[in-house]
Amino acid sequence: MKIRRILLGAASVAAVLSAGAVTASVLQDAPRDARPVQDPIGDILRTTPTQPSVPTETPPAGAPAPRAPVAVTPPPAVVIAEDAAVEEKAEEEVKAEKPVAEKAVDQPATPARRQRRKFAIIQAIDKVTAETMKFEVEVGGRPVRFNQNLIFAARACEVTTPDELTEDAIAYMDVSLQPRGRQAGRQIFRGWMFASSPAVSGVQNPYYDAWVVGCKN
Repeated sequence: MKIRRILLGAASVAAVLSAGAVTASVLQDAPRDARPVQDPIGDILRTTPTQPSVPTETPPAGAPAPRAPVAVTPPPAVVIAEDAAVEEKAEEEVKAEKPVAEKAVDQPATPARRQRRKFAIIQAIDKVTAETMKFEVEVGGRPVRFNQNLIFAARACEVTTPDELTEDAIAYMDVSLQPRGRQAGRQIFRGWMFASSPAVSGVQNPYYDAWVVGCKN
């Protein structure tokens, strides 16, 4: 009888541990709510009242208009004497000048590799409520939910190299529309986002707009 109680107790403990592991796994895979990125300088600028300063300018002192018209005498014409010797010397100097050779831009033999970052910084806006937020999405990590409906998952985030012409941040994102409580969602964007061209590569939806603004570690 005692052995039977011990076996039942061991089975109950194993069942509780297994249920806890399954629950923890489900919570780990579930999207977390978006949290705004700290921006202390922007908060100070938004909370500090600004009073527009009206510039004051003293009007210039004007002279009274003359009663009678004033005659204006044109300046004498200046005649420049052309010297044949001066012209010949100028032509010789022009011929002696060597054309300036354009310096070729040194291109590296092997292009530099773009640096990968751990987090993608996303800016999203709800067009209906005008709610906007800047938040982080971990690359290959837990998805992030914005405004109860929009789910962001980052697959890659990298920055341009110094030898590229434009400084930019590029992220590969999966964006789905899935209201909270529903099991299935609808994908509305999948591809690369460029911080330098948000109007071309961002999420354009009747209710939401989203784009990448940077990458960080």
